[in-house]
Amino acid sequence: MKLFHQLLVAPAALGLLAPVAANATELNINGVSDYAATGEQVTSITQFSDVYPTDWAYQALSNLIERYGCVAGYPNGTYRGNRAMTRFEAAALLNACLDRVTEVTDELKRLMKEFEKELAILKGRVDGLEARVGELEATQFSTTTKLKGQATFVVGANTFGGNAKQFDGEKRADVAAATSGATSFNYDLRLFLDTSFTGKDLLRTMLRAGNFGKSAFGGNGYVGLDAMETAFEEPSGANSVAVNRLWYQFPIGSSFTATVGGLVRQDDMLAVWPSAYPADTIIDFFTYAGAPATYNLGLGQGAGISWASDDFSISANYLSTNGALSDPNAGGIATDAAGSNGTVQIAYAPENWGLAAAYNYTSQNAGTLYAGNGTPLAVLATGEGNNSSFGLSAWWSPEEASWFPSVSAGWGYNSVTNNDSLTFRELDTQSWYVGLQWADAFLKGNTLGMAVGQPTFVTNVEYRNDVSESDFVADGNYAWEFWYQFQVTDNISVTPAIYYLSRPYGDLTDGGGNIVGGDRGNDTFNNFGGLVKTTFKF
Repeated sequence: MKLFHQLLVAPAALGLLAPVAANATELNINGVSDYAATGEQVTSITQFSDVYPTDWAYQALSNLIERYGCVAGYPNGTYRGNRAMTRFEAAALLNACLDRVTEVTDELKRLMKEFEKELAILKGRVDGLEARVGELEATQFSTTTKLKGQATFVVGANTFGGNAKQFDGEKRADVAAATSGATSFNYDLRLFLDTSFTGKDLLRTMLRAGNFGKSAFGGNGYVGLDAMETAFEEPSGANSVAVNRLWYQFPIGSSFTATVGGLVRQDDMLAVWPSAYPADTIIDFFTYAGAPATYNLGLGQGAGISWASDDFSISANYLSTNGALSDPNAGGIATDAAGSNGTVQIAYAPENWGLAAAYNYTSQNAGTLYAGNGTPLAVLATGEGNNSSFGLSAWWSPEEASWFPSVSAGWGYNSVTNNDSLTFRELDTQSWYVGLQWADAFLKGNTLGMAVGQPTFVTNVEYRNDVSESDFVADGNYAWEFWYQFQVTDNISVTPAIYYLSRPYGDLTDGGGNIVGGDRGNDTFNNFGGLVKTTFKF
């Protein structure tokens, strides 16, 4: 017998062949013969009429029968488990089990030889995986943090038309082409370090770099509404990497979530973002759910709390855009110079549609709007006063991709008050958009989208002399974008896009407009742009 077999049966043999409670005069050779020769081989323990699940050896006997099939009973269908075993009976049982073990071992050897190559390949793969796991464990910088990233390339240009002139008499289209008409190639890089200590909380650190500071797509060209959502550059200059976000979010009970951050953005603290548009961002204005003054994406130091239950949610948050400063005349928390930004949102958002209403208050120096989401007059006015704004949004997406698109719409209203202004006392602005998006358009994984709307524009002005005129202001304008996202791989997408701005200077189109003393006429100025955006996610 081979060593393996010896080791396998040694414990059983020692127990079975030991002296049992029977002497020579009790030995019944006929009984042994009945057990070993004429006994019935069984395939299930239920075939024994005298063995019950309550017997202490029931499971062991069942394993011998079902795994090896080496247990036989007496011809009358009994096992007689309480009867003392003779040495002959032990030898017969042991011999039957050894025969079955030998059969099983021989079958295993045959299978191992037949699949020898496959087993060798599997072993090599397992060894390789173990080595890779060991390498990753040795080089990982944290067991609680995951790194994600997104790099974006943008290549594009703008053209300008119209006969409107500046204060100095130069045609706007000519000046715009001379200062912002070249083709540019810019990039944006975002790195996300997401840390969880309990599995339910999130500490997010976002690093960002870019070179859009002097690009038309950065909102700093001749037309601010050319700005893209992906455009970014640190104040310290192009290619500088800096912390762009740092906040911690954690649950309170089963329904509340709290967020606090040393550098947190307004939308980081909302339970719901009220739009299904866009899957890929182009013009920045179309990323504010139609209400840039309300969802102004203020960035600073603050905290917020949200409650969610059965698709309903309520969010409330506050941040100070100057909260890192200790001088109360320049910043701080909840001071006159804090740049206060407070938001309350109520939303109902089932799986594929939703409604949301939000109110926002920003103080005079909070930077409510910027050149990328409003006309020059609207941006100037909101920066000079306290803003009370309201946004209403709705969205719907089909449950499955089809010819019918997802639909997102939003409207925003903003009231600006400024008792210190020499020009106006109160001023109102509005904005709206509708965005359509087709999933799996033409090819599975690709997306088609378009949107139309009016970036924030002034609708009414109340002057210091209590004169209020709405038809005196001609600040209206329209924006339109159309894009198609090719999903090249799971991590790479290429999006060609075009857009049109009908009157990006609004009331200031023709020499300055009425509010600042210009001559109002029928002069025109428009902007057409095209670009290709490539996004890498890793």
